[in-house]
Amino acid sequence: MTGPQGGARIEPLCLAAGVSRASFYRGWAQTEPDLEEMAVRDAIQRLALSHRYYGYRRIGALLRREGWAVNAKRVLRLMRDDNLLCLRRKAYVPATTDSNHGWRVYPNLARRMVPMAPDRLWVADITYIRLERAFVYLAIVLDAFSRKVVGWALADHLAASLALEALNMALASRKPPPGELVHHSDRGVQYACADYTRALEDAGVIPSMSRGGCPYDNAKAESFMKTLKTEEVDGSAYRDLAHARAQVGDFIEQVYNRTRLHSSLDYLSPVEFEEARPWTAIPPPNAATTTAVT
Repeated sequence: MTGPQGGARIEPLCLAAGVSRASFYRGWAQTEPDLEEMAVRDAIQRLALSHRYYGYRRIGALLRREGWAVNAKRVLRLMRDDNLLCLRRKAYVPATTDSNHGWRVYPNLARRMVPMAPDRLWVADITYIRLERAFVYLAIVLDAFSRKVVGWALADHLAASLALEALNMALASRKPPPGELVHHSDRGVQYACADYTRALEDAGVIPSMSRGGCPYDNAKAESFMKTLKTEEVDGSAYRDLAHARAQVGDFIEQVYNRTRLHSSLDYLSPVEFEEARPWTAIPPPNAATTTAVT
């Protein structure tokens, strides 16, 4: 076999082995280059560049989906060697909650609730998105069981109609049975006002609100907002509201709900997790447990 200078003769060998020339040169110092290791490196590079915010565990899950026999330690080593570790994520999340109002604050029913099926617990939240010259605001409703975003709305204001639009989308798409669903949110005026609580009451949905100054009560919604910011918003420059709505909507519907892998869902996407119907294998709870959950 010729040395690194014989590129013309190396290229057909790389094509036959199914590896790139870069991987071949990387392994040239070895007495016998490990073609399988080179192919794994190439697969990692391809997946890491197309999923730049995925860590080594999610990249490993994608590799195993493609048929590679790799564990997390090997993927971490190869990604570190090739400087392919995921991008750092910003920790700052601005507050969009105004809880200084005279509306009723509902008790926290979701604090110890573990949903065992879809449409048992929804969580809602609002965040901001930066445009070139202004800010717009995103309201979401997320199913806590599958992490699927079931309703969302984007507008240039923080009025209650923003949160209501997201709720109405969720109710129309899921049609939850009355009396079985808990809706959890912060204490913001958008969720406590009469229009919003009336919509919940009319649909037979039970309201629940976080404790004051405790973001952990709504952790699943906060986690989605962090994912949205780091994997879509922070790397984009939106011209106007329509552009932001199209891009964010595509991320929610096509990327987050359908293809993004979640470690808490056994590395399935929310849609895949719901289609797998894991809750059908769970025995129905007894009467006492049902009362405690709902």
